[in-house]
Amino acid sequence: MKMKIVPKHNRTEATEFILLGLTSRPELQLILFVVFLLIYLITMTGNLGMMLLIRFTPRLKTPMYFFLSHLACVDIFYSTNVSPKMLVNFLSVKKTISYAGCLTQCFVFVTLLLTEYYMLGAMAYDRYMAICNPLHYSSKMSRPVCISLVTFPYLWGSMVGTMQVILTSRLSFCGPNTINHFYCADPPLLMLTCSDTYIKQTALFVSAGINLTGSLFIILISYVFIFITILRMRSSEGQRKAFSTCGSHLTAVTMFYGSLFCMYLRPANVQSVEQGKIVAVFCIFVSPMLNPFIYSLRNKDVKQALRRVFVKKLGKIQRPSISTISQ
Repeated sequence: MKMKIVPKHNRTEATEFILLGLTSRPELQLILFVVFLLIYLITMTGNLGMMLLIRFTPRLKTPMYFFLSHLACVDIFYSTNVSPKMLVNFLSVKKTISYAGCLTQCFVFVTLLLTEYYMLGAMAYDRYMAICNPLHYSSKMSRPVCISLVTFPYLWGSMVGTMQVILTSRLSFCGPNTINHFYCADPPLLMLTCSDTYIKQTALFVSAGINLTGSLFIILISYVFIFITILRMRSSEGQRKAFSTCGSHLTAVTMFYGSLFCMYLRPANVQSVEQGKIVAVFCIFVSPMLNPFIYSLRNKDVKQALRRVFVKKLGKIQRPSISTISQ
């Protein structure tokens, strides 16, 4: 397939890119389409269901679930940024994305990625306040404080995303236009440019390193104090409850950050891009899909809220049938 070109300062610039996807084997395209469609539908249903459950359950009107609803919102857009285009490409012969669409995908990806970093950090801080300062929890985690802790990740993620896209837009893509990935990711994109990538590579590495380690530092410090407080508890039941409230968050953090360290703290080369595809599948698709189940299956309040919803639904279904029988 030929690259579309336009004249610009005596050189040709790419106006679209070809996404190679996960595999070039045609017999696997339909199977992968079905698999990733199911993953996307489960992701949307699970996270949207979690948001609605928190929104309409009075018992879940606490800071922890406030942050969890925003985490679910981020996961929905995080997956939606990549999934629809990827699903279309599975069934398309022309697997292309426009230059503007590519930059937009890069911006949304970086923005939501950093938002999730610090959203998980805010959730760790919330657990720290709940366990280490229970008497001052209500005042320290007031509504304005929670809104501020949620707003910062969105604003900071947008700022860094804008900076990264501006740096990418200053690069010239006058050679091959085939991206060895299933979405517009910075590492494989940088391999196509005919410009000097030192500034962009450095900015990408520094940004990923600072934000990844910075947000993880917040989480680790919070949990150091949490574990110290838990170990000082005399009641084994109190220790069990404290560990239970942190278990879901720790599982999500381990899964998310483990994949990110593998994805970003590496140079952009052919081998790292191929490995990055596998890691990206876990980070973009598997992690957002599993988060609602991690938080619901290990959380007593969420399970009770779900049970009440199903009981109400069953009651509404059974009542008409009973009245029909009586007639």
